[in-house]
Amino acid sequence: MLERRKEVELRKMASMASSSAYCYCKKYNKRYNISTLPQRIILSQTKEPDKKPTNQTTRREIILRSSELAVVGAIFNLSGKKPDYLGVQKNQPALALCPATKNCISTSENIGDLTHYAPPWDYNRGRKKPVSREVAMEELLHVIKSTKPDKFTPRIVEKKDDYVHVEYETPILGLVDDVEFWFPPGKDYVVEYRSASRLGNFDFDANRKRVKALRLELEKKGWASVDSF
Repeated sequence: MLERRKEVELRKMASMASSSAYCYCKKYNKRYNISTLPQRIILSQTKEPDKKPTNQTTRREIILRSSELAVVGAIFNLSGKKPDYLGVQKNQPALALCPATKNCISTSENIGDLTHYAPPWDYNRGRKKPVSREVAMEELLHVIKSTKPDKFTPRIVEKKDDYVHVEYETPILGLVDDVEFWFPPGKDYVVEYRSASRLGNFDFDANRKRVKALRLELEKKGWASVDSF
């Protein structure tokens, strides 16, 4: 009886092995013995198709999303309106103070205001041979044009002998920050500045980082901060 069972089990295993040794080809509507097919064909039929790279799709999505954000910025005028109080103030010659929002720094603020105060610059402090105000102005303009902190695009909208107003615009939404530089009369080698965002309440230190990036470039020419704030 035991030998009979073993014989039945052996027959089942043989039938399963013989049936699995065949494959069905849909293209020719035929059944083939796998053992007679070349090994390369078997591997090519069983290999999973390679997945197409998604880099192209990802880039396309980024471009589309950037375009959509640019349209939104244009519709809602995210550039904001230029403040009327920019420039050197008439009552007391100085750049304007900052609003209460945390998206502005100015050398006109009180040194005790850690949120808004920034120290002025001295364009001859770091060099042996002093240069004129005209030369310092040219150095400042060159650094403004060649430096793009956080990929903001600088655009000089007003320039005088002692004053420069620059608009920094974000590449996608078109948000605008106003940055001013002023060479006050009677103060040797000193440059005052103010950097402020037109919209929002916070700038995540974008204005302070921008001024620092400009200062680091100017330091290569001999500029320096008046205070080590």
